[in-house]
Amino acid sequence: MDVILLERVAKLGQMGEVVHVKDGFARNFLLPKGKALRATQANKDRFARDRVQLEARNLELKREAEAVGAKLDGQSFVVLRQAGETGQLYGSVSTRDIADLMTKGGFSAERQQIVLNSPIKTLGVHKVPVALHPEVEVSVTVNVARSNEEAERQARGEDLSRRRDRDDEEEAADAAAAAAEAEFEEPAEEA
Repeated sequence: MDVILLERVAKLGQMGEVVHVKDGFARNFLLPKGKALRATQANKDRFARDRVQLEARNLELKREAEAVGAKLDGQSFVVLRQAGETGQLYGSVSTRDIADLMTKGGFSAERQQIVLNSPIKTLGVHKVPVALHPEVEVSVTVNVARSNEEAERQARGEDLSRRRDRDDEEEAADAAAAAAEAEFEEPAEEA
């Protein structure tokens, strides 16, 4: 199906372009969301007539998104989750969780604006892109930890999974040294 884009759509085209998309994508996403019109002659004429207003509306939305993006860019949000010893979460952190955190932090965000290819499933500090407008994208930091203290340590740059492994290795080395020492000690003389 050929459609006329009413706004910039990522990986598809700019406003005003006539593009060919699959029928389902047009019927289920582009047309209901008001992002495109069917490419009929009547709609082409309508777009040519309304182009100035559409561009003005797009520019206004872009300015608003840039203002919000200036405040949001680089913000850090802490998510507390239960996890195993290896740092693997028992659940995951999804776009809905991040959008809820941002809303509690004073920013209005919808889960569709959060750009996650797959849910976060490990402890640590993760950079997450947020698309506020098709032309405005900022990045926020999501700190996934077991407790607030652990989140603070991660925010300072400590790698908790590596430190835990090093402590375990040091304990194992101390135990091995003690066992070797006990093995080679001279037996006490019996009286």
